[in-house]
Amino acid sequence: MKNLLLVLLLIGNTAFAQNDEAAVKEVVNSAYVSGIQNGGTIADIRKGFHPTFQMLRFMDNDVKPLGIEEWITAIEKNRAQANAAPVVRTEGKFVSVTVSGTAANVVLELYRGDKKIFTDNLLLYKFNEGWRIVSKTFYRHP
Repeated sequence: MKNLLLVLLLIGNTAFAQNDEAAVKEVVNSAYVSGIQNGGTIADIRKGFHPTFQMLRFMDNDVKPLGIEEWITAIEKNRAQANAAPVVRTEGKFVSVTVSGTAANVVLELYRGDKKIFTDNLLLYKFNEGWRIVSKTFYRHP
């Protein structure tokens, strides 16, 4: 009986982890890949990023944080200045997704055409309203 209970508990935990992994991927795809990288709505971006989000940029041998509202302002400015030239869609490839309770770590590669442009490390927390991105570090590929 104990073994059966243990097996059911493990199956239940695996199902929750798979559901959480799918939810994490959905947030990353909606708010980050579609929202930020591919011109999605600002509402979708704000829904997927926590207001305290910080992108940690490694510049000049230092770490320079950028908050989500500053990033959104820059995105809106760039979108307003964009010309009508066709834009190549950015595709995201999940390298890994690790969920540990209410915390998740995503390694994501971004491609434009066949060229890898970024490797991103995204951290998420599961809030009452769902998963939200709270931090990002990245490497820009040459």
